[in-house]
Amino acid sequence: MDRLRQRLADDAERAGLLDIAYRMVDSPVGPLLLAATDQGLLRVAFENENHDAVLESLAGAVSPRILEAPRRLDEAARELDEYFTGSRRVFDLPVDLRLATGFRRAVLARLAEIPFGDTRSYAEVAAAAGSPRTVRVVGTACALNPVPLVVPCHRVVRSDGSPGRYRGGEAAKLALLGMEGKA
Repeated sequence: MDRLRQRLADDAERAGLLDIAYRMVDSPVGPLLLAATDQGLLRVAFENENHDAVLESLAGAVSPRILEAPRRLDEAARELDEYFTGSRRVFDLPVDLRLATGFRRAVLARLAEIPFGDTRSYAEVAAAAGSPRTVRVVGTACALNPVPLVVPCHRVVRSDGSPGRYRGGEAAKLALLGMEGKA
């Protein structure tokens, strides 16, 4: 059955009929859904987000031509595994940010600049993105970050140093910060 699925995915890819490939990966923060277009990693979803709902959302927002096709995501899975085992601090993946627009996209660009093992407050990110009064918008951009982990919104904390909320849940954020030596 696995060979048949892979053949279907390969045929769809060759025929240009596969707009979004996805796969599941295990991680220390639970199962992750990875989805990618031919432009790059489109979505990383935590288990608490309901993976079926995420795929349905992607079908509506990007394309209904979605198929489980793990090969397209081999590099993303490898880099995430390296990150979780401590041998990777920076991701080198192409990322498709079409799900983020406007100022939210500018915020994601600033998040990508926060080094491994460091944190920034929501206010610091707002200032770095050129709009110091938009702390709440930064919070929303972090909450809606389509590629958490790769674009490290878990490194954004409240001004008092407390972790704040996280798309993957508070336990996941604390685990990630702890893994990077910040919790």
